[in-house]
Order: sequence, then C-alpha cells, then structure tokens
Amino acid sequence: MDYDALVAELRQLRENVAGVTDTVIAASDGIPIISDVAKSVDPAHISALAAAGLGIARQATEVIGLGSLSQTVVFGSKGYMAVYAVGRMSLMVALGDKGLNLGRLLHESRPAIERIGTILAP
Repeated sequence: MDYDALVAELRQLRENVAGVTDTVIAASDGIPIISDVAKSVDPAHISALAAAGLGIARQATEVIGLGSLSQTVVFGSKGYMAVYAVGRMSLMVALGDKGLNLGRLLHESRPAIERIGTILAP
C-alpha cells in the first residue's frame, strides 16, 4: 500500500477546503489506516466513531431503500464530521471547524475518494 500517496490525498483535501482541520482513512471496522491530524486528535477514536456511524447509516439507507450509502455528515455546534464510504471495506473522515466550506468539501471529496479507493485496492 502506498502510504505516501494516501497522506498526500489527505493533505490535499485539508489544504484545498477551507475549514478542514483533520482527516483519517480507516478500515470499515474502525481500525485507522493513516491520518493527517492535530496532536490533540486521536485517530483511533475518530476511526471507531466514524465506522460505527457509517455502519448505522449504511444499514438505514439499505433498509429504507435509498441505495448505497456514499457519505454522512454530522453537524455540531462547533464544527462538522463528514464520513465517506471508500468501497465497502474502508472509509475517510474529514473533521472541520465552524468555518468549513461544506459545499467545497462535498465537491472535492468525490474525486479524492475515487483516488483513495484506487490506492487501497489490492
């Protein structure tokens, strides 16, 4: 696996989208693969929470008949947590502050997810 390419994708997303503060790529079971986070952020904790949330959202979309889940966004009073499915076996998390440009994040994340999926593919 090309860890340098994964880090480059995470950094590019953080640098291209105003308000993105931290990014993590993890397996769908919540085990972190790689991260670009501040020292105060625990990638293992973020990965576990994101995997749990994504799993519930994935089940909801399937049971309700909404098709395949691509992303979920948590809106908090101090910022955002966006979780993206990278295939069925991994995910990407982007944390953002209140100044996050959510539209820009959604636009920039689509091609990033495709590239990350290609890098992670066996």
